[in-house]
Amino acid sequence: MNYSSRYLFIFNPAADKGRASRKAKWLAALVAGRKDAALVTTAYAGHAVEIARSGVRQSSCLIACGGDGTLHEVVNAVVGEGGTVGILPIGSANDFIKTLNHRNRPYPGIGHLFDAGSKNVDLGSVSFGVADHRYFVNSLGIGFTGRVAQAVKRLSWLKGELAYVYALFSVLAGYTSLPMHILITLEDSVLELHERIFAFSVSNGKIEGGKFIIAPHAELSDGLLDVCILRDIPKHDFFRFVLKYLKGTHINDPKVLYCKAKAVEVTLMAPEVMHMDGEVYDNVHGRVGISVVPECLRVLCDELPSA
Repeated sequence: MNYSSRYLFIFNPAADKGRASRKAKWLAALVAGRKDAALVTTAYAGHAVEIARSGVRQSSCLIACGGDGTLHEVVNAVVGEGGTVGILPIGSANDFIKTLNHRNRPYPGIGHLFDAGSKNVDLGSVSFGVADHRYFVNSLGIGFTGRVAQAVKRLSWLKGELAYVYALFSVLAGYTSLPMHILITLEDSVLELHERIFAFSVSNGKIEGGKFIIAPHAELSDGLLDVCILRDIPKHDFFRFVLKYLKGTHINDPKVLYCKAKAVEVTLMAPEVMHMDGEVYDNVHGRVGISVVPECLRVLCDELPSA
């Protein structure tokens, strides 16, 4: 297929649990009105990766039309290949763009993408399993948030942020803290933990699950990742943290370790669920290596970077 248009829109109709498909005709009409744009629709899981790998050689800008999962696929296809990635947020939570576009205003069409500025952002690089490697653009979670992401994927009757809230409490009902060995490489030292952890997240963006401000101090181009660890707590005590996560004030609680890091190494004592940008990876065990790759991805944004 010819992907030679300057802007290639990669549309995932399965985003937002299939509700994105309702925007197919709307998007096709908008793209058809532009001579410099083309539209390709994904047909199965992982198809966005294939399209992006082919498209990045011919198109200067790839627009991920879906949620954070669609963006995750496109990003993993184009890292190191050049080109620019844009986002048309029509998924469930659309977390990454809430950090990227500070004004966070709704757009009625696609015209803003052609007038947008661009900037380079960091990515998280993750090695796990025997030889698995992926990048995340927004966040990674192991254990509690991984299981929440898994539960969200299985929900078909709830959409958006309500699905994340429902999944959170359904996972909580049968959850206990997990033993982890964690090495955190700070800017000038190394921090080591060997204890039970209730929730473990590493973030590039500020938000997870639509409204939970997991990493309030996160910056997309600071060359660092934000680590947020909720230490072992009684399950009933988690309820008081929910409002704190919504406000981003949890980082002031003595049960939370929050810091900026160059790299993190986690050793899991038993197979667990991990998510990257909401995409679920089952049966992850042993060592998980996480590091920052500074400013390696160029993205469209709603304002030019500061001088």
